[in-house]
Amino acid sequence: MTEPETLYRIPRRPWRWLPWLVASQLAVAGVWWALGWAVGLPLMVASHALFMVPVFLPNSRFYAPVLSRLPGDPPQVWLTIDDGPSAETPALLDLLDRYQAKATFFMVGERALAQPAVVREVLARGHDLGNHSHRHPQTRFWRLGPSTMADEIALCQQALAGIAGAPPRWYRSVVGMTNPFVAPALKRWGLTRVGWGARGFDGVTCQPQQVIDRIVADLRPGAIVLVHEGAAHGHNLAIIEAVLQALQARGLQASLPHAPS
Repeated sequence: MTEPETLYRIPRRPWRWLPWLVASQLAVAGVWWALGWAVGLPLMVASHALFMVPVFLPNSRFYAPVLSRLPGDPPQVWLTIDDGPSAETPALLDLLDRYQAKATFFMVGERALAQPAVVREVLARGHDLGNHSHRHPQTRFWRLGPSTMADEIALCQQALAGIAGAPPRWYRSVVGMTNPFVAPALKRWGLTRVGWGARGFDGVTCQPQQVIDRIVADLRPGAIVLVHEGAAHGHNLAIIEAVLQALQARGLQASLPHAPS
């Protein structure tokens, strides 16, 4: 089966933003020279914001293409699970089996290397893998330079490929943050960046019912659902089961997108 082109989105021009950055700063300098700092300074701040804000918008296409929903109107959602593998992964696999659900596990490279048997079990149960960085540097991922960002993505890709026998084709940024240096690495490794359309903020301290309500409100055909495993609050399994129950009630199936041929 041929993969729909709209599903597989590898950056073709990862540095396309650079000429716009140069042009904007030359324009700011010209305005500052002509009209003075009272006009030039606010314009400079606005121009910097134009290039900074997209870093923190998970579904922004400013720096790299992103898949934020499945194309068409299928009676399915794409369940994506971040931050594993964890001590919860075996129980999570059993839970998914009970609901006949499939998911893509966006794994952290270091954690995968520490539990290769768990990674292989994920694949043996019919699930998929995605690249979620090698060390998961949550507080500073947004500001990583080109070399460190390239390493984060490359090392995770190599770790997962070594365990699975084939490289992942999906990538998700840490906390959804995508700075200018993500796209070149995605192009090198042939990765498609995946965002989301349904999220409950279950990766940190949370109230489970609030998380469930947020996710369920956005459950619709084609949605990409983001959940986590292994969080310190201990509610991830209960949250995921509630989401699976909501999918059943709506006649939706958690299944994987078709792999590129």
